[in-house]
Amino acid sequence: MTRAGPRLFDPAVHGRAAAWLGTLMVIAALTEGAGIILLVPLLTALGQGGAGQIGTVLASLGIPGRLDALLVLFVLLVTVRALVVHLRGLAALRLEAGLVDALRSRAWAALLHCNWRVLMGLNRSNTASLLISRIDRSGQYVNQVVAALATSATLGGIGLAALAISPILTFAATLAGLAVLLAFHGMRRRVTGLGEALSAAYADVYGRINEGLGALRVIKSLGAEDRVLTGLMTGFVDMRRTQMAYQRDLGLGQSALQVGGAAVLALLVWLALERWHSPASAVLPMVALFARALPLIAILQQTLLNTAHARPAVREALELIGRAEAAREPDNDSLKPPGLTNSIQLEGATVRYAGEPQAALDAVTATIPARGITAISGPSGAGKSTLADLIGGLLEPDSGRVLIDGKDLDGPVRQAWRRRVAYVQQDPVLLSASLRDNLRWAAPDASDAELETALKAASAEFALSLPKGLDTHLGDGGRFLSGGERQRLMLARALLRDPALLILDEATSALDAENEAQIAAALTKLGQRMAVVVIAHRGALTELADHEIRLDSGRCLSVD
Repeated sequence: MTRAGPRLFDPAVHGRAAAWLGTLMVIAALTEGAGIILLVPLLTALGQGGAGQIGTVLASLGIPGRLDALLVLFVLLVTVRALVVHLRGLAALRLEAGLVDALRSRAWAALLHCNWRVLMGLNRSNTASLLISRIDRSGQYVNQVVAALATSATLGGIGLAALAISPILTFAATLAGLAVLLAFHGMRRRVTGLGEALSAAYADVYGRINEGLGALRVIKSLGAEDRVLTGLMTGFVDMRRTQMAYQRDLGLGQSALQVGGAAVLALLVWLALERWHSPASAVLPMVALFARALPLIAILQQTLLNTAHARPAVREALELIGRAEAAREPDNDSLKPPGLTNSIQLEGATVRYAGEPQAALDAVTATIPARGITAISGPSGAGKSTLADLIGGLLEPDSGRVLIDGKDLDGPVRQAWRRRVAYVQQDPVLLSASLRDNLRWAAPDASDAELETALKAASAEFALSLPKGLDTHLGDGGRFLSGGERQRLMLARALLRDPALLILDEATSALDAENEAQIAAALTKLGQRMAVVVIAHRGALTELADHEIRLDSGRCLSVD
């Protein structure tokens, strides 16, 4: 049995809002039709023909056929409809916002809980573009679907009113309306293709902007400003060209619909008066109904084109959610993480990535003591970060074993082990927030005393003398600090987890000798109470290591 894919609309979550919106649509449609039906007895009261069956129904309801009573009823219907339409707009907005927020939240949750190996295979800029711009386009899809339903309901109310006045004219007009919508089927299919092209254009532009913001220093140093700008503008031109093609199709369709609708209306009125000899008291309300229905058909056609245009964005969002949720890791909050007393061992550990010709790690066997500093060295692409992901519990080997004190690190145990691991990467990740908030990202309940202890252990005492101490705002990405200061804050944040294993992945590769020496001094002390793993090509951290694992092309060359 295949597992059902994710859905944009979940009846269990959004059912009540949808039911309320549907009820309002029906009431609005009925009041619209009832208001137009009243034209028949109003014309009768003015001496223009007889009210027929409609007058009989009103009399049975105790509504007199006098002009004053009919006008009061008409005003009441308009008032009720205005109120219902207002409530319908609010309900539609609430449903749209709820669906979009739920979709974005579900996508982000799916990514956060996804298996690390699958996450590594996703294009980061494309995924970010999907989470931001294309899920917003999913909101447009919801908006247009709701608009199409509301318009259809109103057309249904008008149809019922027309049926009560003249069944023959109603049947002819319905056939004409269906023919118009069918004639635009090919255009809706073409608009879907334009929607897919727009999604690709959005992804390209977002990727260029993301890359450019991350490389501003390099761009300016190379004098490549104009070249980068030209590339971005090319992406914008492609995006605007797609949008213009959609608007061109939409405009042509609306023009053709208006002209064709007017011709059909004129033909039906002529047939009713000249061939079918319908009374004026029936034809005039029918003209009013058709005049009201024609722009609604145009709106319906436009909403159908808009939904076809936005549908690819919805499909892409649901595909991302489906892929990430299929690789979701099981919850393990209640499982106690394993302790580390003796060592971390790798026995013939092999890791292969899809699409890569050779293994990232090939039958690696090594031991990392529970105390001291272990360096993992080797050239770029040797497999150092993959090895760090293995011992840190992010990855599981395709073959071989990873053990903590002789116990296999697999399944839920591997996830629980992450709570005892702290990771400091090459590029510091600091929030545009206070020093306190940045540190508490690792330990939300940490006291100020615990924050100060972690800062001192990371040789980051400088932070305590900042103008506002722990309340100092660090700026976007910590831009008010030097590179060495940012890395020492990252180390302090990692230590708040009280880790059994501390991993530094090229964490000092961009630092000067003084800052690297300060971090080295902190690690020397930390190595006395935890396993410290340093990934580096060379430098002071490699030199102070008690043990070294040398890799090349995924193979372990030696263990010292």
